Amino acid sequence: MIWLAAASLVSWLVLLFARGWFWTGRDDDSAVPADPAHWPDVTVVIPARDEAPSIAATVRSVLAQDYPGRISLFVVDDRSSDGTGAIARAAGDERLTVVQGQGRAEGWTGKLWALQQGLDAAKPTTPYILFTDADITHAPDSLRCLVARAEAGGLVLVSLMAKLRCESAAERWFIPAFIYFFQMLYPFRWANDPRARTAAAAGGCVLLRRAAFEAAGGLASIRGAMIDDCTLAGVMKRQGPIWLGLTERVHSLRACETVEPIRKMVARTAYAQLRYNPFLLVGMLAALSLVFLAPPLLALCGPGWARALGALAWAGMVLSYAPTLRRYGLGVWRGLALPGIAFYYMLFTLDSAIAEYRGRGGMWKGEAAPKRP
Repeated sequence: MIWLAAASLVSWLVLLFARGWFWTGRDDDSAVPADPAHWPDVTVVIPARDEAPSIAATVRSVLAQDYPGRISLFVVDDRSSDGTGAIARAAGDERLTVVQGQGRAEGWTGKLWALQQGLDAAKPTTPYILFTDADITHAPDSLRCLVARAEAGGLVLVSLMAKLRCESAAERWFIPAFIYFFQMLYPFRWANDPRARTAAAAGGCVLLRRAAFEAAGGLASIRGAMIDDCTLAGVMKRQGPIWLGLTERVHSLRACETVEPIRKMVARTAYAQLRYNPFLLVGMLAALSLVFLAPPLLALCGPGWARALGALAWAGMVLSYAPTLRRYGLGVWRGLALPGIAFYYMLFTLDSAIAEYRGRGGMWKGEAAPKRP
């Protein structure tokens, strides 16, 4: 048992000090570069299916940008049944075009096909393209900051991890953990390092340099990707440097009043992240058990040195989670419950694998992902 405790503690030392300092939250957009000499025009594309509760706020926030260049906005009404398109039109102005989406093309995921239809309608010649979601609102200076960062750094992709809604009990327990686990999986510092292989983006807010995007093959090059944002980041990083950061300027309006929508969000892509490999699934579950479940069990039930080492590993876990909890205005004491939350995420991942083998993998808004070859 002492060897198990030692392995768990060593794992946490590696995570804390040798994984890009993922837990510190240092990569954010608080420091904005100087204004460029010229503000390039931007085409904005929003895919929207049954987004009546949030689409008006999203459209208004995009069109209210304090941006010196020209903005053109294309909302793709992806076969909505709740009047999303009409609500978007009512919230927009002459800069808005609502595109009536058609059925998904073979081999494409739903969101990517909706975005492609928006691009087909826009035929953008602008230097930049912004993809953002229909439940995202932007502060008035959001686009200025995105473009200024891209211009200053010669970046081909700039993405911001939206501040997710964290109001219900389910959100307070599970949403900060979602951000924390994402950063653990894709350390932002590594993603932002041109020398590192890691590439990541947050799909709710992705600014693309159009020339590099087209050189990378556009959306067609990733049309079947379940984890479309990080896959896009990967192909874009081969074209030039990218940047991903946390932000207070971009907020998600999507509500998760219970655990169920969070489960669906995670289960949609978790098994795809493991490349649909059952051996990787087993390995991941074993690794998470060592890292998250063993420390509290050893600290509470282990003998002698095993208990002490388990307690130290648990303390490292709580320490690493504290910055994320503070970012969401929550007490750091919640970090003590991270092992239980991690256990739920493990169950969500198992559910993702089961859904895949039942032919319902990638289910989102009633539509499964395209079948894998």
